[in-house]
Amino acid sequence: MAKKKAKGPKSTRLKAGGFKGAPVWFTNKKLHFLIISVFCALMYSNTLSFDYALDDAIVITENEYTVKGFGGIGDIMSKDTFRGFFKEEGKANLVTGGRYRPLTLVMFAIERSIFGKSAFWGHLFNIVWYAATCCMLYLLLLRIFSERKKDGFAWFVALATALIFAAHPVHTECVANIKGRDEIIALLGSLATAYLVLKSWQEKNNGLGYVAAVVFFITFFSKENTVTFLGVIPLMLYVYTKADVGSIVKKTAPLLVAFLGFFAIRSSILDSSLLETPMEMMNNPFVKAEGGQYVKFTAAERFSTIMFTLGRYIELMFVPYPLTHDYYPRHIGIMNFSNWKVILSILSHIGLLIFGLREAFRKSTIGFGILYYLGTLFIVSNFIFPVGTNMAERFLFMPSVGFCLIIAVLLYKLGISVSKVDKITNFSQLKVPVMSVGLICIVFSILTFLRNPVWENNLTLFTQDAKISVNSAKLQNAAGGVLIDTYSDEKNETLRTEKLLQAVKHLKQAVVIHPNYKNAYLLLGNAHNYLNKFEEAIPYYNKALSLDPSYEEAKNNMAITYRDAGRYYGEKQNNLSKSLEYLLKAEKANPNDFETLRLLGVALGMSGQTQQAITYFERCTKLQPKNAGAWLNLGNAYGQAGNIQKADEFRQKAIEIDPNVMQR
Repeated sequence: MAKKKAKGPKSTRLKAGGFKGAPVWFTNKKLHFLIISVFCALMYSNTLSFDYALDDAIVITENEYTVKGFGGIGDIMSKDTFRGFFKEEGKANLVTGGRYRPLTLVMFAIERSIFGKSAFWGHLFNIVWYAATCCMLYLLLLRIFSERKKDGFAWFVALATALIFAAHPVHTECVANIKGRDEIIALLGSLATAYLVLKSWQEKNNGLGYVAAVVFFITFFSKENTVTFLGVIPLMLYVYTKADVGSIVKKTAPLLVAFLGFFAIRSSILDSSLLETPMEMMNNPFVKAEGGQYVKFTAAERFSTIMFTLGRYIELMFVPYPLTHDYYPRHIGIMNFSNWKVILSILSHIGLLIFGLREAFRKSTIGFGILYYLGTLFIVSNFIFPVGTNMAERFLFMPSVGFCLIIAVLLYKLGISVSKVDKITNFSQLKVPVMSVGLICIVFSILTFLRNPVWENNLTLFTQDAKISVNSAKLQNAAGGVLIDTYSDEKNETLRTEKLLQAVKHLKQAVVIHPNYKNAYLLLGNAHNYLNKFEEAIPYYNKALSLDPSYEEAKNNMAITYRDAGRYYGEKQNNLSKSLEYLLKAEKANPNDFETLRLLGVALGMSGQTQQAITYFERCTKLQPKNAGAWLNLGNAYGQAGNIQKADEFRQKAIEIDPNVMQR
């Protein structure tokens, strides 16, 4: 008679790779994938109703190639990433080295063709790709630690790292902002490459190594920081396998070829002049305004400021609050060696580097995690080249893997310490680590869920983060600009005035921080125009033009302000002399503006200068010969002058163009 297999209690039955006392869920890979994915979906579910925000305009809504859908893919692949937004050559040099990241733009273009303009799909796919990245991280770690499943280390560290990473609030910028997908895909592809290389080594399958190189090559088209895995993957092979140096080089060689192939394509598309560092504070955080000109930081100032930001990154890893999307000058101030935080950061990073190297040499996961963190962060640290800003939370997306891995390993070691054993042998000894992971994930996920709504649209993002980045000239300027855009046409006069005055406050703060900020002066002029404070608006336009005499937008807006002032004093204040004063200035600034000429004709007619009024109305008809109103005004002016024949002639011409013109 065949023996029946004994069945233990359901909660303690083991699956393959389990260890004593482990519940089924603890060693269930498929369940772990589900848990990670659902966790990501729940945390970011409130982003699905959000609009586009921040740099979404550059890569999606205002990118002439992306909005073409499938038809724009050729241009996306063959031009600088910023070209489709600026719509003219030369603007790409606003950032050192240019940007060539077509992969996610192609994704956005395809989504645009299939799903239309709705931001819902962009947010949904960001969540999907984020969940996939977290699952890929889990899968990679499970393979790295495959020989340590029996003591629960592999299962615990892989799941804990993935969940802590998924929950970390510094990732909100990458997930809640659709443009952040470049960071997500870059990490996903890099982790997948590492997984394939490791599997290739473990299973002696060289073909997987070539597949890894293809994946690596494609990933570069998402973001250039993928290159850091040329260091991470050899380090992984050294720490977690018995591969010798020669074998590691052989496994890494196809990846190097993939990088060189991408670099050759990138170099053929981007202008070599983009390597020049711009001398403007909003595009280079290491310049300062002195005597009306930009000058470079001293070497000490530059080094101190970079080290300060590296210290802030560590702070955000442990305490991700408060968060802001903007760390532009001078949210991060000009630092020097007298600042104790700079010194602490220098000592901390020297200590981390030495300890990390020592532990990695001993093939310790802690050492690997430290070197991974430092190595992937170094490329965006501003040490190699200015990245355009002092720091950004999105720059922590890839490095944070190292931090989360270290925390998971330390929690596992906590279980050993609390249980007072040399080695974990039973799941009960992991209760404290498991509860600790749960607590961290609860706190982090709450912070994430509460941070997400700030990303709803530009208005919420700029005005809320302006309260955090008080000393960021760029954000104060952005907050002022979005308030003007949102409320300049507001029907509620009280609300309109309140918000425009709030905009002025932000913009004045911007020019205090950055006295040479021409766009802030432009917006100050616009705000005062909308407030009908025309005498105050004009000096701001003049200031913008003194900083950049070719600033066309300032020239155009000043002409509009003169025109609006003329209309306001004529129609609202019944002050014809002041109206004419401003309208004549508007004409001088823009001689062929139809509305300015029309208003001049009306004002001159009302002041009794009929012949001059006729001259201006005639110019209107020449500018817009199909405009019925222009001919009617000319006819009325001739009627006022007593020339009935011409009056009837031009009125009849107006009626021929628009039969209803007399009823308006």
